[in-house]
Amino acid sequence: MSRRGETACVIVVNWNNAADTLRCLDSLGRAEGEGMSVLLVDNGSSDGSVRRIRERFPDVEILELGSNTGYGGGCNAGYERARSTGADYVVFLNNDTVVDPGFLAPLLTPLRERSAVGMTAPRIYYMDRPDRIWYAGGFADLRTGRFAHRGIRRRDAKRFGVAKETGYATGCCLAMRTADFGRAGGFDRRFWMYGEDVDLSLKVRRSGKLILYTPSSKVWHRVSSSGGGQLHPRKLWRKHVSLLKLLHKHRAWTAIVLFVLLAPPRLLQGAASAALFGLGARTERPAEEDG
Repeated sequence: MSRRGETACVIVVNWNNAADTLRCLDSLGRAEGEGMSVLLVDNGSSDGSVRRIRERFPDVEILELGSNTGYGGGCNAGYERARSTGADYVVFLNNDTVVDPGFLAPLLTPLRERSAVGMTAPRIYYMDRPDRIWYAGGFADLRTGRFAHRGIRRRDAKRFGVAKETGYATGCCLAMRTADFGRAGGFDRRFWMYGEDVDLSLKVRRSGKLILYTPSSKVWHRVSSSGGGQLHPRKLWRKHVSLLKLLHKHRAWTAIVLFVLLAPPRLLQGAASAALFGLGARTERPAEEDG
């Protein structure tokens, strides 16, 4: 997986969700990877999460934060700890995931062998529909304000098994060199929950490095467990506000106008697709969803 002596720190952020986190850590305990460590960042949980996690996984390092700093803030704190221990790579992983035992090496190999690669992301499936794609690369267009997952809700197929450059990596799981993450300035905490991954991806691309989708790395995701479900009004509101912040930050003025005009039909299309998917219907047309 790595050159002799190289280390990779897998950073998992928890906030009042011990059940998902325990399942995630259990899968990481079966993962293959010499030099891999796991760091659990607790974002000021008040539900006894830390106690439960420590009892079940006494060997996992836990970084306890005094308050909820959002996903980006928790990841940034984890990065600082990983950097201080000399980790060569950081892997940010949502706590509502389980990983394939061999998920790590395909993420790290391109970073080790290709200097042009600045970020890698795995093939991600729905946990409750394990044959359906949630992420197989992403589209990020600042001209139109369109940000979407490739292949979302489609049945897994051969075409999703090809490694290729992609527009952005989802914060659900991405890997970077520790030094590159620092040079990019980490996650922008102002996004809080959505949009920070696209923003980081855009910064990586502007630095001259590419983002690589690596499908031989596989992860399963319990989608929107922290937001109350894919169609929860709170999730939809936060997501759209964050995307507007993203467009404003990157001075995509035309895209802001298009985003506002096209948001209603895009939202209806995505909601219809998600609803059909939830009913078990066949959905082959991708919706614009990034989490």
